[in-house]
Amino acid sequence: MSFNEGSQLDTSQVSDRRGGTGGKIAIGGAGLILLIASLLGIPPQLLQGLGLGTDQSTEQEASGTGSIAQVCRTGADANARRDCRIVGTVNSLNRYWAAELPRYNIQYPVPKTVLFAGGVSTGCGQASSAVGPFYCPVDRTAYFDTGFFDQLTGQLGAAEGPLAEEYVVAHEFGHHIQNLTGAINNSQQDPQGAGSGAVRVELQADCYAGVWARNATDQADPSTGKPFMKPFSDRDLQVALSAAAAVGDDRIQEASRGYANPHTFTHGTSAQRQAWFAQGYNTGDPAQCDTFSSRDLNNP
Repeated sequence: MSFNEGSQLDTSQVSDRRGGTGGKIAIGGAGLILLIASLLGIPPQLLQGLGLGTDQSTEQEASGTGSIAQVCRTGADANARRDCRIVGTVNSLNRYWAAELPRYNIQYPVPKTVLFAGGVSTGCGQASSAVGPFYCPVDRTAYFDTGFFDQLTGQLGAAEGPLAEEYVVAHEFGHHIQNLTGAINNSQQDPQGAGSGAVRVELQADCYAGVWARNATDQADPSTGKPFMKPFSDRDLQVALSAAAAVGDDRIQEASRGYANPHTFTHGTSAQRQAWFAQGYNTGDPAQCDTFSSRDLNNP
């Protein structure tokens, strides 16, 4: 469990486009290629026209039945339901970064968050659910197909637990912070390689996720005056580290092709992703997430 049961959720910060009909695209064949491509850093807009299944996806608008506004009301709902847990995590992230960034003379425009299934139209182009979670800097929106988290544990081998899912959400919000600071541009200017700008961008987002995790349990719910989230246990942190390792370049490449090629890395190794999440969590300070000045990405 992550949330105090009486905490109040704000569903206005999340748009639900999953719809009430239509199924999800199965991850297999072309879908698996898309998933791996996304996790290796290929943005959704570059996947268009490749014949990899994006033409099968359609954007589905939310139906009124069982909408998150109806079912996601309290921390107890966030503990019981994945979509509500995303809502709660988004609420916590927005609260933390809105208070933190002004210390660096940076204002925090709240990003949009979209839940989708099958496919979604974004400012960065049309994306299939197979691309996994992503942040689009053009429309300042984080997109999540909740089915990805089953793939994270079932196909990529991450341990199951709430903080694994919350880590993924926090990582994408880390890209929003980078969009505000301009750091996200390093990903396009230096797109691949073991010490590339792309790798440093992703590792910084991991570090920002750790910073949020360290500070999340100190936030009070204005409606109750009590902490919004419960303290994370050692087990919770191990689950988050497992998720970080599961999406390392070396882990994914070895699983998909049998070997790892550091010259094509875009997100960092499993060990690096764990190390930078831990750096953020142990320091609780965004200023300690300067991956761009680091001479050794293995040792923050």
